[in-house]
Amino acid sequence: MANPPPNNYANRTTQSEAFFLEDDFPRPSVGKERKVSLGAKELGENGGHNSADDLLEAMGYTAELVRSRSTLQVAFMSFVLAAIPYGLATTLYYPIAGGGPANIIWGWVAVSSIILCVASSLGEITSVYPTSGGVYYQTFMLAAPSYRLIMSWICGWAFVVGNITITLAVNFGTTLFFAACINVFETEPEVGIFAAEPYQIYLIFFAITLLCNAVSALGNKWLPYLDTFAIFWTFAGLICIVVCVLAIARNGRHDAAYVFGEFDPSNSGWPAGWSFCVGLLHAAYATSSTGMIISMCEEVQQPATQVPRAMVGTIILNTIAGLVFLIPLVFVLPNQTDLFNLVSAQPTPVIIKSAIGSSGGTIALLIPLLVLALFCGIGCTTATSRCTWAFARDGAIPGSKWWKQVNTKLDVPLNAMMMTMVVQLVLGLIYFGSSAAFNAFSGVGVICLTMSYACPILVNVITRRKQVADGNFYLGKLGWFCNIVSIGWSALALPLFCMPTFIPVVPEYMNYASVVFFAFFVVATGWYFVWGKQNYRGPPTHTDAVLEARRASMAVVG
Repeated sequence: MANPPPNNYANRTTQSEAFFLEDDFPRPSVGKERKVSLGAKELGENGGHNSADDLLEAMGYTAELVRSRSTLQVAFMSFVLAAIPYGLATTLYYPIAGGGPANIIWGWVAVSSIILCVASSLGEITSVYPTSGGVYYQTFMLAAPSYRLIMSWICGWAFVVGNITITLAVNFGTTLFFAACINVFETEPEVGIFAAEPYQIYLIFFAITLLCNAVSALGNKWLPYLDTFAIFWTFAGLICIVVCVLAIARNGRHDAAYVFGEFDPSNSGWPAGWSFCVGLLHAAYATSSTGMIISMCEEVQQPATQVPRAMVGTIILNTIAGLVFLIPLVFVLPNQTDLFNLVSAQPTPVIIKSAIGSSGGTIALLIPLLVLALFCGIGCTTATSRCTWAFARDGAIPGSKWWKQVNTKLDVPLNAMMMTMVVQLVLGLIYFGSSAAFNAFSGVGVICLTMSYACPILVNVITRRKQVADGNFYLGKLGWFCNIVSIGWSALALPLFCMPTFIPVVPEYMNYASVVFFAFFVVATGWYFVWGKQNYRGPPTHTDAVLEARRASMAVVG
C-alpha cells in the first residue's frame, strides 16, 4: 500500500467546516461514519476509503456520508436510474408520433451511441474531481477564474433543476403508466374502467412521491441491496415480456423490413427529418440520468474509478436491454395512427394487450415495469437529494444552512430531500391546467441535465483537456471525439426538446418545457446578479492539495 500523502491542508478551515462553525451546527464525526462503513482494521489495510476521503478533504470538504457502495452497486444504481425498459415504455408515444418503427429502433441506437460519448466525457472529468457536487464542482475547477463563478452557478442550477424535474417526470410518468395499465381491463376500446380525472392522477402521483421519499430516507442502508434486486427483477420481467409477446402475437408479426425500415412522419405534421429528431425525446429521456450517478461519489469506496466505469458500462448494458425490449414490441406493433390517437398517450399497455389478447396476461407482464418504475423513482429521489445538498453546501441555494445539513441517524441529507419533494409536489399541480404537463416535466429535465453535462465538457475542451490528463479514466485522442460529439448533441437537444410533439399546436397539447426552462434561466441568472455575485464564491479550492491527494489515490488504486 502506498504511504498516505502529507497532510498539508490539515490546518486549513474548509468552507464546509466554516459553515458549521458559523451556524453553530455540531460538526459530524467523520471517524464514526467511517467506522460504520468499514471496520478500523479493514480501513487500515485497505486504504480505499482513506484515499477517497483524503481526496475529498483536499477538495475542501468534510466526509459526512458513509462510503458503502461497491463498483457493482454503483453500476446497479446507475442502471436503476435509467430504468430500462420502464423509461422506454412510458415515452414510447414520442417516436410513434415522430415516425414509427425506424424512429423507435434507430433513434434508440443513435442516442445511446451519443450518450456513450457523454458518459465517457463525464467519466474522464469525474475521475479527477469525484464529489457529490458533480458537474457543478467540475465546471468550477476546470474553468478559468474570469468566468468560473457564473459558469458554475448556471451549471449547478441546471443540474439541480434537472434532477428535480426528471425525478418529477419519473414519478408522474409512473402515475400515467399505472392509470393506463388499469385500463387494460376496458370494456371496449378507449372506454376504460378508470376515469383518470386530474385530481385522481395528482393524488396517485402524491402517494408515489411520498413513498419514494420515505424509502430513500428511511431505508438508505438497504438501497444498494434494493438496486441489486432491481437488476434481477428487470431482466426476469424483460424475458417474460419478450417471450410472451413474440410467442403469442395474436394479431401476427411484421416482417424485418417493417421493423427496421418503416418510417411514417405523417402523424406529427413536421417535415420528415425534424419529425425523426422530435421523436428522439423517447431515447433522450431514458438516458438523461447518465450523470446523476456522480452525485453519489461521496458514498462510493473508490469514486475516481468506480463511478466512471459504472457510467460507461451502464450505457452499454442499457443499449442492449433497450433493443431487446423494443424490437419485439415493434414486431407486434398495432396501427400507428391508433396508437397516436390514444387519449392516455401510453401505447405500451395497448401494444402488449394487442399481442397477448388477455387483460389478465397483459397486467401480469406490466407489473415488472410498474415495480421497476418505483425503483427508478427511489433512485432518482436519492440522487436528487445528494446533488441539492452538495450545491447548498457551497451556499448557492437560498436557505443553505438548512439544506446542507445531514441527518446523522439516517445518514441522508433529509432536509434537502424534503425540500425537493415539496417542489415536485407543487410543480405537479400544473397538471390541473394542462394535460401535457408530463411533456413539460420530461422536456425540462432532459434539457437542464443535458445543459449541465455540457458545461464541464465544454470547459474541458476550451482548456484543451489539460486537467484530465492525469485522471484514472483518461481516454487520450478518443476523449476529444467524445467531447465534440457531446457538445454537438447538447446544442441540438436544447432547442429540439422545447418543440411540441406534433403540429398544429393547441394550448392543451403545447410543450411548455420552453416556458419552464426560460423561467429557470431568468431566475437563476437574475438571482446571481442580485445575490450571488456579491456572496457566492463557489466551492472551496485547494488545487495543490487536490493534485497531491489524487496522485496518492491513484497509487492506492494501482
